[in-house]
Amino acid sequence: MSWIDTHTHIYLPEFADDVETVIRHAQDAEVGKMYLPNVDQSTLDDMMQLCERYPNTLYPMAGLHPCSVKSDWQEALSHIQSVYEANKASFIAIGEIGIDLYWDKSTLAIQEAALHQQIQWALTENLPIVIHVREAFDETFAVVDQYREVQGVFHCFTGSIEQAEWITSRGMYLGIGGVSTFKNGGMDSVLPYVDKSRVIVETDAPYLAPVPHRGKRNEPAYIPIIGQRLASLWNMDINEVMTLTTTNAQKLFRHG
Repeated sequence: MSWIDTHTHIYLPEFADDVETVIRHAQDAEVGKMYLPNVDQSTLDDMMQLCERYPNTLYPMAGLHPCSVKSDWQEALSHIQSVYEANKASFIAIGEIGIDLYWDKSTLAIQEAALHQQIQWALTENLPIVIHVREAFDETFAVVDQYREVQGVFHCFTGSIEQAEWITSRGMYLGIGGVSTFKNGGMDSVLPYVDKSRVIVETDAPYLAPVPHRGKRNEPAYIPIIGQRLASLWNMDINEVMTLTTTNAQKLFRHG
């Protein structure tokens, strides 16, 4: 048994000079597999090429990030879907998708439309979804609630106990990352009370590095730091947390 980093963007330019070292460090830290969510049509080639170099270690997802949903979103999504069709067996999820109202509230309508379309796509392909939500829990819940059969994870979860209960009561998962280690992150008052069978771990590298690396580039090798934080909050051994979160990830992504 080893850790799974269920959400990492190590195909981005931040890793261009040392991605091999980053992957080796992850493996040395017992992070055996890494799941790579897509951002938009511009990131597909780099993501796919990296996954092809590391089969059985890196696994891609297909999706259009809500911050990349612009007026041409249908064209962008069509391109992503064409790449998916050509490599269907490689993909483990549709993501990352969702709603983000932090940067631009004016695109809410098309973000909702893109989310609907991608959830329907996931259902057609029998794949889980990986959801990005920022300052838009109510809006995202309103869309997701229309698809009770969909499986997925709310990645980088930083919400309330009530929001966590909404997610887990629908059979979905919470992606827990570096924010759980932040002194003022607020997760110490939430995580002790969540359904542990619905928790998976992630880095969201290169973003949101955990303490003591906060403010620096994040990387998959830091997954055990997040695991140790959960172990402390749950009063569990870190190896138990590894087994639990890895098993949870395998159930969600139907992938061993």
